[in-house]
Amino acid sequence: MDRTDTLAALRRGDLAGARELRLPDGLSAVPHEVSGLADTLEVLDLGRGSLTELPADFGRLHRLRVLFCSGNPFPRLPPVLGDCPSLGQLGFRGCGIREVPAEALPRDLRWLTLTDNHIAELPSALGERPLLQKLMLSGNRIAALPDGLAGAANLELIRLSCNRLAALPPWLGRLPRLAWIAYAGNPAEPVTEPADAPRVPWAELEVGDLLGEGASGRVHRALWRAPDGPLAVALKLFKGAMTSDGLPEREMEACLAAGAHPALTGALGRLDGHPDAAQGLLLRLLPADWRVLAGPPSLASCSRDVYAPELRLDPDRLVRIARSVAGAVSHLHGRGLLHGDVYAHNTLWDAATGDAVLSDFGAASALPPGPAGMALARIEVRAVGILLGELLERCTAPLEHLRILERACTDPDPDRRPSLNDVVAAMRP
Repeated sequence: MDRTDTLAALRRGDLAGARELRLPDGLSAVPHEVSGLADTLEVLDLGRGSLTELPADFGRLHRLRVLFCSGNPFPRLPPVLGDCPSLGQLGFRGCGIREVPAEALPRDLRWLTLTDNHIAELPSALGERPLLQKLMLSGNRIAALPDGLAGAANLELIRLSCNRLAALPPWLGRLPRLAWIAYAGNPAEPVTEPADAPRVPWAELEVGDLLGEGASGRVHRALWRAPDGPLAVALKLFKGAMTSDGLPEREMEACLAAGAHPALTGALGRLDGHPDAAQGLLLRLLPADWRVLAGPPSLASCSRDVYAPELRLDPDRLVRIARSVAGAVSHLHGRGLLHGDVYAHNTLWDAATGDAVLSDFGAASALPPGPAGMALARIEVRAVGILLGELLERCTAPLEHLRILERACTDPDPDRRPSLNDVVAAMRP
């Protein structure tokens, strides 16, 4: 059923007992029939329209867990959201929101997306939501994070790119569960020298099939008629829009600055002269039978990847994957870069051998020098530890020595986490 048919069915009363409701774009008001689903509705998508507020009795939706309102011109996060006792995930991207009242934050808030708005300040009450796990704030006007957020003990992922942060608060590096952070495009990010990379004329490329698509761009198979002879490559064409991680320009810069490493996809050059002025990168083309290791997080898993239930790994393949990813991240830290998105869904692998590479620099940021950079790097050690733990859950042998390593990498006290060089050295079947 398409969304227009869904609206008609709702108005006829045909959707009694529905748990999910996805309405069409263009709404100017929430249909009053939605409240008739109060005893069953768990997921509600109101589409992209001209909504500026929600009904005063919205709290009647006492089973609602997930609400999507992105693309509607809300001037502020609606305070009535706080009346919804089960609401855990909010998506208000690109709404023009300027204000986030404390009373708009539901008690059980777990995942908050406020990407691409006009928010300058956040309430300290964010830190008083004990289940808060994922916080998406890229593309706003935030100059300082509220100190109350230091109490967000369960926060695992935060996106801060393209704001006005002159400094990152020291307590960010002390959060016990934080594993994924992005802050590129803020004054707080160190200035880095542009990477020297070849310019590849569009005329030298023969673009082929689409290999994949993400938030920041599309990846095609291509043939580069290079001066040294033809070369099969992957061509990533960027969309140019703000993503939840940040701007594509920063992704390009980070990918080029990463340099060469066997466990990174590796940028070969920057595209020049696209007919529509699109930006692009030429990347190493991986064998056709390589696949992503897992799917991205779901509504239910929030910050954790979704693996195929049948995936099983023998110790040799597990160690190959884990060493590859940890080695790639260690290489990036050595070049002053934080990957920001160390996940299985950003890991491509050969199921036959366990060979793997880390991809996707959309959340990458430049590390500051000294203790501040070391503190941020320890956040990413936790991400490596989480990935190792997920692999161990799918292993055909117990590998207790790697379980000990996993626990060390994910220690709630960041100061007790090992260096990535030590992690790589400790990984063996």
